[in-house]
Amino acid sequence: MKLFTEFRLRDIELKNRIVVSSMCEYSAEEGHPVTWHLVHLGSRAVGGAALVMTEASAVSAIGRISPQDAGIYLDSHMEAWRPIVNFVKQQGAVAGIQLAHAGRKASTKAPWLGAGPLSKEEGAWTPVSASALPFDDGYAVPEELSIGQIEEILIEYQNATRRALAAGFQVVEIHAAHGYLLHQFLSPFSNHRKDAYGGSFENRIRMVVRVTQVVRGAWPDNLPLLVRISATDWKAGGWDIAQSIELCRRFKGLGVDLVDVSSGGAIPGVKIPVGPGYQVEFAEAIRREVEIPTGAVGMIIDPAQADTILMSEQADMVFLARELLRDPYWPRRAAKALNVKIKAPPQYERAW
Repeated sequence: MKLFTEFRLRDIELKNRIVVSSMCEYSAEEGHPVTWHLVHLGSRAVGGAALVMTEASAVSAIGRISPQDAGIYLDSHMEAWRPIVNFVKQQGAVAGIQLAHAGRKASTKAPWLGAGPLSKEEGAWTPVSASALPFDDGYAVPEELSIGQIEEILIEYQNATRRALAAGFQVVEIHAAHGYLLHQFLSPFSNHRKDAYGGSFENRIRMVVRVTQVVRGAWPDNLPLLVRISATDWKAGGWDIAQSIELCRRFKGLGVDLVDVSSGGAIPGVKIPVGPGYQVEFAEAIRREVEIPTGAVGMIIDPAQADTILMSEQADMVFLARELLRDPYWPRRAAKALNVKIKAPPQYERAW
């Protein structure tokens, strides 16, 4: 059994291998997390997860997916996150924040408001991207980022990292997956640039490499840095596992401590063979080829399944999303299923 063994990343000792994966809640107010976020994230900490990640938190206002997305681009966001971070820590968990920029997938509606692009009347803004290519029919044509704008975004990541530290977060994750801005630079489907940020593999990875350098430089040496990637676009001619492995070799040299391995999101209408643990093979390949810790994510729902992934050395941690929406106390149920005793909050001890 490995699911409930400790795992160390730099100076951070995680009590088990279970991570609350970043999940957008579409409930923030002008980028500020609210009581919903305290209860949502706090419940998962009480539930026994070792690392509790925030939703994708934008480094700028135009980097939000929707107007209801959380942010870390204002000092007031830092203050709003602090009590949530403190509560998570009080439960014996570690609080992590995912830094994000939606790029061309910004300026959209929350799912229960219809999803898709915002109208002008709904407060739409012009998104930005690696190239002036819309995500899909009906989406706004994004503005292609100039070199000067790229430099500004790097400063935004730097400032966001400093705010995250001041808010008390102990883990930072760079979101470079799911078709958002950094993935838009990586994928040939969304990056048609002719300058130093487009074309060759070296040019397409330049943006995420520079963001990683900036974030690592602003983040203390004793605290871990994670990166989430999409290992493949699931379509020939796009970003793929071979390129992901080579990128992760760069990450290792840049001080990244774990790669959170997901997939897809760059282009619409792609057939993805979704099933239990369907992305684990990518985490395993990167772990084996690069010799860097990885996190597996995607339809990991059963305690024995999660433990097998770890025991067979396919990944070092498991990131759970929808399963933790269904059951915030999944780690406690998993412990019982695997015959492991874990400490309950004193308020709940009568139930044990």
